[in-house]
Amino acid sequence: MADTNPTIDGVPPEEFTGLKLTPPKTAAAGFTAVVKSMKEVWGKAGILRGTKALTVLNQKGGVDCPSCAWPDPDEHRSFAEFCENGAKAIAWETDSRRITPEFFKQHSIADLAAQSDYWHGQQGRLTEPMVVRVDGTHYEPISWDDAFQLIATELNSLASPSEADFYTSGRASNEAAFLYQLFVRAYGTNNLPDCSNMCHESSGSALSPTVGIGKGTVKLEDFEKSELILILGQNPGTNHPRMLSALQKAKKAGAKIIAVNPLPEAGLLNFRNPQYPGGMLGFGTDLTDLMLPIRINGDSAFLQAVIKILFEKNAIDTAFIEEKTEGIAELRETIAGLSWDVVLEQTGLSREQIEQAADLIAKSERIITCWAMGLTQHKNAVGTIRDVVNIILLRGSIGKPGAGLCPVRGHSNVQGDRTMGIWEKPPAWFLENLKKVFGFDPPTHHGHDTVEAIRAMHSEEVKVFIGLGGNFLSATPDTVYTAAALRKCRLTVQVSIKLNRSHLVHGQTALILPCLGRTEEDLQGGEPQFVTTENSMGVVQMSQGKMRPASPQLLSETAIVARLAKATLGSKFTIDWEGFSQNYDRIRELISRVIPGFDNYNERVRIPGGFYLPNGPRDGNFKTPNGKAKFTVNPLSDIRLEPGQMLMMTIRTHDQFNTTIYGLDDRYRGIKHERRVILMNKADVAERGLKAGEIVDITSHWAGQQRVAHKFIIVEYPIPTKCAATYFPETNVLIPLESVADTSNTPTSKSVVITVSRHSES
Repeated sequence: MADTNPTIDGVPPEEFTGLKLTPPKTAAAGFTAVVKSMKEVWGKAGILRGTKALTVLNQKGGVDCPSCAWPDPDEHRSFAEFCENGAKAIAWETDSRRITPEFFKQHSIADLAAQSDYWHGQQGRLTEPMVVRVDGTHYEPISWDDAFQLIATELNSLASPSEADFYTSGRASNEAAFLYQLFVRAYGTNNLPDCSNMCHESSGSALSPTVGIGKGTVKLEDFEKSELILILGQNPGTNHPRMLSALQKAKKAGAKIIAVNPLPEAGLLNFRNPQYPGGMLGFGTDLTDLMLPIRINGDSAFLQAVIKILFEKNAIDTAFIEEKTEGIAELRETIAGLSWDVVLEQTGLSREQIEQAADLIAKSERIITCWAMGLTQHKNAVGTIRDVVNIILLRGSIGKPGAGLCPVRGHSNVQGDRTMGIWEKPPAWFLENLKKVFGFDPPTHHGHDTVEAIRAMHSEEVKVFIGLGGNFLSATPDTVYTAAALRKCRLTVQVSIKLNRSHLVHGQTALILPCLGRTEEDLQGGEPQFVTTENSMGVVQMSQGKMRPASPQLLSETAIVARLAKATLGSKFTIDWEGFSQNYDRIRELISRVIPGFDNYNERVRIPGGFYLPNGPRDGNFKTPNGKAKFTVNPLSDIRLEPGQMLMMTIRTHDQFNTTIYGLDDRYRGIKHERRVILMNKADVAERGLKAGEIVDITSHWAGQQRVAHKFIIVEYPIPTKCAATYFPETNVLIPLESVADTSNTPTSKSVVITVSRHSES
């Protein structure tokens, strides 16, 4: 059935594609994952080209996977050190199909906007720069020189540098990110929003004040040394599949695993490791010892109940607490008054289930806590993660082997981008080092994060938007508002490898600048270059593309930034932009002079496997003002649902990575050929007088405002009552821009209050 609603600011009317339901899977990976991986890679890249790309993926001296940021083993790496998601990412980059100027001549922007995000990705790789000018209907070719001059003219005509925003995706390399922030600050602003603002900003906001670093504190090898692994708000089977190998090794070494998640994800249940014959034959390892089907955003109540029990059992590491921490008295006093009635209501769990979890935690000294966006995208996200820290500190489970904090990042270099200075709130020491090394005074005022950037574009305070990677419109909340904001810009620029919706919802003038993929050979000055990335556990390693570029007109992200900086700033500063683009060693040498931990960068990163950045808490040293880790007191969620309302979270399918839609199936959840679905508990469906398979409209409610997403199919699913799940980005339209996490300002994509009603064509 076709959706007859008109296109809404770039959100296309979509046709239902023939929903098919099968029972949800109870095991992840195995032979099917191998078949799907090979089909995807060989189908898009060809057998020879695709196989070549896979043989160097995540190998020392090879290509760092452009998918998630899960680390590679320090020592032995298998011949196939990748997962199904990694294979799909490689297929995406090495796609043999091409988008040429003739494609844009044949298709108007309006025609392209009417197609789905999936369709956009299936058209192939972009091949040369394109422009659409004021009131234009089609993109047209433009030379690189003219494109850079167009951008430079617009930037230099602004009344203030703060009238431009410079967004960054987490796939940009360390070299490109460092050069980008250097250009932006030399230009005169700290308007550097990035994708971290929408995902793990809450983690950094929670960790930096409490343990002194905004990153995880464990190494991959710690998983095999752990006694207990607590996984909260994360679906590793779909979003970080290689993590399953680490969990399997931990289980075989004797670790227990607690999974706290609203959905019974296959990857948390059983893992069939395709690296071994048994896994290929269907024999797997049961991973989770205790599965807790918590209500959405019930994690803070669960964690505080565990803390209450640990105090009552006196299951705390007194020596560690006295020597290394502060603030326990305030926490003990507050937690003593925690109401079990409130806990059971917010979590949807039984007291017995919570006590089982607390008992396992109380008996373990080496605990690793892992979490992802199921914790970070709520109003109380920062407080929830600080309660994760509280548990780790109570048990003394940090600064020792097999123990610590493990926020699991998404984009492959989102952590490295922040390390390189992609941040709207740069620390004083970073700016001072830039001044010493480059001889200019960087701006000290705070710039825009992602939410602030959208507001500033909408109010026309910002007139130019430049995106280094990513699909800004599809990644951000409040789609209609964000689309209007982008359209108010005088110029929007997108650096991309494939067509996406942000090219089609644009400013008065818009540019598409096609760049090399990470798998492609990068020749500068006739010499092959490599880039570097930082994974979730603070390892910096090299990544060198081996494949022939999709087009001779492609530039690397690093070269694009360097040429843009030169065109815009000219000889304003004695910064050798052209030299940077010709030899990336020059960039790394300057990074080593600006950022601590990168001493002898060029030499150390050439060591196979790279090197670890300093991490005080990993060694038991907390880089807080007084050198002590901090217990904190955090409020519970204050969301109150009215009769008929539910709390909705957005999730990904198994055929998806962030905004990239590889296919239309969610294999592990048994949902095929359709993305416009809403997962609801059977009791909630019946209570509303609805039936599975019915088509409904979803309305979100926030501060007296309502937003509507039309025509979604009800799928009954084992999700707690009063909870619902939909796919991202289809329901981003429901997420208010003003609804953000305290402190981190992250959009609350996992805490959307909704009602559902039967769809009416009228």
